[in-house]
Amino acid sequence: MLPAKVATFFRRYAFAVVVTAAIGVALPAQAQSIAVIVNGEPITNYDVDQRSKFLTLTTRKTPPRNEVVQELIDEKIKVKEGKKYGIEYGATEVDSAFANMSSRMRLTPDQLAKSLESQGIRPDTLKSRMRAELVWGNLVRGRFRQSLFVGEKESDSKIEVTSDKDKDANFEYQMRSVVLIAARADSGTLEQRRKEAEALRSRVQSCDDAVSLFRSMRGAAVKELIIKTSADLPPALREILDKTTVGRLTPPEVTKQGVEMVALCSRKPTTADTPQKREARDKLYLQKFEAKSKEYLAEVRKAAMIEYR
Repeated sequence: MLPAKVATFFRRYAFAVVVTAAIGVALPAQAQSIAVIVNGEPITNYDVDQRSKFLTLTTRKTPPRNEVVQELIDEKIKVKEGKKYGIEYGATEVDSAFANMSSRMRLTPDQLAKSLESQGIRPDTLKSRMRAELVWGNLVRGRFRQSLFVGEKESDSKIEVTSDKDKDANFEYQMRSVVLIAARADSGTLEQRRKEAEALRSRVQSCDDAVSLFRSMRGAAVKELIIKTSADLPPALREILDKTTVGRLTPPEVTKQGVEMVALCSRKPTTADTPQKREARDKLYLQKFEAKSKEYLAEVRKAAMIEYR
């Protein structure tokens, strides 16, 4: 069911979502009553109720009202501080972020919106939360770029190499995606194209073979050459590429365009970032970011005018 899918997604990606939008429709007077005023901007009891429902959906726990109110206060403060430095996200940008989130959940924006509404949650509740986090993340990264920087020595000190294989397994891959075009909704055509793809794999012995073959076919496409290192790729794809002979095609996979394979043009060792280095650096950066974000918010909050009703 969609609501369960939505709840699961938000528990995994809770850091990605965010804050403040006008209600835009007439509501009962009780719902419009003000709970808090933050720097002259109201937070209504309706806002608190909506956020409480959203947090209950994503955490499967009903949060204390005070925690909900404090979260909404913090978001008002974040948006106002962002405006101070010229950092704002309009409706178009927030809608784009909402669409990206929907896509990661394999839903359309309308499907995600309807799923939230089925739980009594207006989509603006999520979009408001998204706006605040987008503003705040941009602001903290911009203002404290130097203090958030993670040097190579610092990240190297956190790496735990479990084997010689882990230490040496860092490659640069050159590859091209090739596609047999088919609509995902047409299962019969997809299956036919998948069989066709499997047959073509045995014919391709080099990247040039793949380019020549797929460009000569109707209903096929060849994408641009891309270059990635081990650290740039998810583990599952790295494993597939490491098992693929240079010059050959990876097993076919169904994508939005049809049946897709990757022609591995080259695979060579590189001294660039290893996956372990990238992971260690990202972890250290996140720790620094969270600490600086907490410190900065506490500082800005002291100067905020907060009036409880």
